[in-house]
Amino acid sequence: MILIVDDRPENILPLKKILEQHQFSVDTAESGEEALKKVLANNYAVIILDVQMPGMDGFEVANFIGGYSKAKDTSIIFLSAVNKEKEFITKGYTSGGIDYLTKPVDPDILLLKVKILNRLYEQQQELRATQESLLKEIEVRKQAEEQLAKGMQELRSIVESLPQMAFTIASAGKIEYVNEHWYKYSRQLDQFPEMHPDDNIHLEWETYLKQGVEYIKETRLKELTTGEYRYHLLRITPIKFEEVTVRWVGTFTDIHQQKINAEILEQKVELRTKELLDKNVELERTNHELQQFAWVVSHDLKEPLRKIQIFNGVIKEKYLKDNNEAISYLDRSIQSSARMSRLISDVLEYSRLSNSSSFQETNLNEILHELLIDFDDLISRKEAIVSVGNLPVISAMPSRIRQVFQNLISNALKFSKPTVAPVIHITGELVADKSIDSPAKENGAFCRIIVEDNGIGFDEKFLNRIFIIFQRLNDQSSYEGTGIGLAIAKKNIDTHNGIISAKSQMGEGTSFIIVLPVNQTNHVLK
Repeated sequence: MILIVDDRPENILPLKKILEQHQFSVDTAESGEEALKKVLANNYAVIILDVQMPGMDGFEVANFIGGYSKAKDTSIIFLSAVNKEKEFITKGYTSGGIDYLTKPVDPDILLLKVKILNRLYEQQQELRATQESLLKEIEVRKQAEEQLAKGMQELRSIVESLPQMAFTIASAGKIEYVNEHWYKYSRQLDQFPEMHPDDNIHLEWETYLKQGVEYIKETRLKELTTGEYRYHLLRITPIKFEEVTVRWVGTFTDIHQQKINAEILEQKVELRTKELLDKNVELERTNHELQQFAWVVSHDLKEPLRKIQIFNGVIKEKYLKDNNEAISYLDRSIQSSARMSRLISDVLEYSRLSNSSSFQETNLNEILHELLIDFDDLISRKEAIVSVGNLPVISAMPSRIRQVFQNLISNALKFSKPTVAPVIHITGELVADKSIDSPAKENGAFCRIIVEDNGIGFDEKFLNRIFIIFQRLNDQSSYEGTGIGLAIAKKNIDTHNGIISAKSQMGEGTSFIIVLPVNQTNHVLK
């Protein structure tokens, strides 16, 4: 901006018009006092100052402006129509003026001088900004160097206190500092400790040095006093400043005892694994023998029971027709032998569940259709109603799934209310997860099957007992059974990597819930 100072407006106006025509921003003042106020408030590149003014003349104004620090780069051009003598011109220059022009002034000459002085002012401002920027950068670098030196001092203090071999490497790859532990394995500061011939890491380290990335390696170092090679973990980490690696910090951590312990552990694991394999073979052989024993025992036990039943029947029909008391006792004997026969059969069936079997695509609807034919007589006698929804095709062992449904339907028919016809609903749907309350999902990986009845029910506080072998919740005289059926069902469901549970209330019926994988491929077979 240009400031024109003159006490006569007619002198200001033509100069202002000329300068504005050449894209200069122009401000004016009609007295020295007004000019000083504006200099305090604004920055001016050039001040065109009239010498002859009432009050403060141009020389006094120039002297005051020279005392302002913010106006030190401002150039002053004196204009005078009266004071043309040499002494006035000299006073103008000594007062801080850059030039002294006498009127009448050639407008072109004045314009040229203003342009030059304005360009000089702009260059001075740019130079000053550059200087300030350089000073700030120098200060930042100085602070960074001080922080780096402080950090290095702290780092060295830490490195000295470490129980490991620690060292620093310059960005070019030369070792520049090591701690006291270093000299247990090396006599020289600038040389890595001697390593086992099979563990040479120098070529690898050179590659990581060039890439500027962390290097980690197990190696064996030769201890100077004993000559023994000990396992160490080498870790060399780059220290970066503004994405540039300035040095590296490295450590050798003694892991010799851990390696020895790991090798001993591996040997023990290998030995234990072999022992377990041998035990597994022995267990399989023993299991096979137990199965054979169970079959022989059950067969041998059943044979005398059959004879007891036959002979008791013969005695009852042939010799005790008129002895009601004897017949009552004999009937109890026959019923007890029958229960014993069922118990032997169920125990044998339970023992066979450990036999391996293969999974195959199984249509649950077909299995239930066949089962309901088997139960047809009992369903008719009890006037039961059984409805079956559309069940999915899943990967299963058909014979074992059949056992599950057989036991659940048998229980629903058995534990019905005396005066109420049994009603059994069997439904199925796909679900998202292997949980009883999982939400339904069209393409779920599991299926949930519910067998619901309107029977006598049970108290849910006994839920954990009903799937345990020989556990009964009802009086044996009221409801027949051995207490093995639900245990067989649970074992079969476990074999299918599924879950089984129940919801019930006394007198309100029972719902058995089964969740099975649709496909056994992604599940561990048990």
